[in-house]
Amino acid sequence: MTANAVFIDSPDAKRYKFNQEHPFNPIRLTLARHLLETAGALNETDILEAAPASEAELGLVHRPDYIEAVQHLSLAQPAHEAAGRADQYGLSTEDTPYFPGVHEAAAAIAGGSILAADVVMRGQAKHAYHMAGGLHHAFPDRGSGFCVYNDAAVAIAHIRKQYGARVLYIDTDVHHGDGVQWTFYADPEVCTYSIHETGKYLFPGTGFVSERGTDAGFGMSVNVPMEPYTEDDSWLESFRATVERAAEVFRPDVIVSQHGCDAHAYDPLSHIHCSMRIYQAMPMIIHDLAHRYADGRWIALGGGGYDIWRVVPRAWAFVWLAMTDHAMMDRLNDDGANEPLPASWLEQWAPRSEDPLPGSWLDDLASWEPMPRRQEIESRNKGTMNLVLDQL
Repeated sequence: MTANAVFIDSPDAKRYKFNQEHPFNPIRLTLARHLLETAGALNETDILEAAPASEAELGLVHRPDYIEAVQHLSLAQPAHEAAGRADQYGLSTEDTPYFPGVHEAAAAIAGGSILAADVVMRGQAKHAYHMAGGLHHAFPDRGSGFCVYNDAAVAIAHIRKQYGARVLYIDTDVHHGDGVQWTFYADPEVCTYSIHETGKYLFPGTGFVSERGTDAGFGMSVNVPMEPYTEDDSWLESFRATVERAAEVFRPDVIVSQHGCDAHAYDPLSHIHCSMRIYQAMPMIIHDLAHRYADGRWIALGGGGYDIWRVVPRAWAFVWLAMTDHAMMDRLNDDGANEPLPASWLEQWAPRSEDPLPGSWLDDLASWEPMPRRQEIESRNKGTMNLVLDQL
């Protein structure tokens, strides 16, 4: 019997921590999983444990010399020669510094995304969720933007090699999904879609509408750059119209989605002013597209998100709630509807959070100050949306 959805756990993903001050903190995984458990939405029978990716699997995307460099830098005391070459591979920056065990932790994340792909492509489940995945900035020959191995690209390459399926990759992180886009930029069987804050103002400085693919892959790269301080309605209008058209045109066999949740107004690393409403809506839109065009085949990954207490747990929990058709998602679709967060979750984590934790699944927008220049921002986003639609 085929399961509806499987939750993939990569135990060593919790070791993926650059240092104590770094904004990428794996406690996000614990917080989000515990929220699902206390909400009664995740059980042990839903969970599969993944093995780390092999060198051959990582090599579907990453160069052998890069993998070797990461392995050497993973030692407790890397050799002087290996440490001297860290900069060559993008692993000595403030954003992406090497650390002891980096290879093992990053390979564990890649292994989880591969298992999620296999579960869905073998028909063991319609959907699979690997919350630790979504490291979309890594390149074949270097790390970048907190990402060492690009597990999303590795999983897609694995799907292409083992199953020959057409893949629609949907990236909702506020930062452009550059590593995945450039990996498949000339591949007509992989369509990469990314909605993000415009690269005019935000890392990695790419993801413009003009980036459409090359050679046989021309038209298979779709970018929807949003203006700074975009709010819910404009973001969701742009997302829904363009992602639905991309899926309709491409007709994928499977959808792989990345659910970075750093377009929230609370996130410290971007300038978008959205609320939790977009993170409740986007997984439901993707879920519908998977059933409409890909016989339900949907692999979801995590990603960015740096307000780790107030935003990430709720946003990542919404992905699983959408996958499993949880009744709360329908209730939240009613205008003004909200639901309280589990009291036991709040009691456990509130003492550790620097900011007061929200008491409900959605944000109370009545307490938010209105953004200036709203009409101008929405008009610019609508122009971008229409340009993308004209290209598809």
